[in-house]
Amino acid sequence: MPKKYQFTAILEREDNGYVSLCPELDIASQGDTIEQAKANLLEAVELFLEIASPSEIQNRLKNEILISHLEVSVG
Repeated sequence: MPKKYQFTAILEREDNGYVSLCPELDIASQGDTIEQAKANLLEAVELFLEIASPSEIQNRLKNEILISHLEVSVG
């Protein structure tokens, strides 16, 4: 049975498309739509996990990712 992982996907609009990031592994991708950017990121993460050595995965893997908003006053 394959091992299952759960990762974060951060998607951001950029010009005419979207950029997607998996911060736990520092892997990024892109696509013309949100769905395409997410699917491309999923493929990139799967390929990385298939070909990377266990030590490379451990070196990149960040176990705790915190996402928060900041309020900044300027001027």
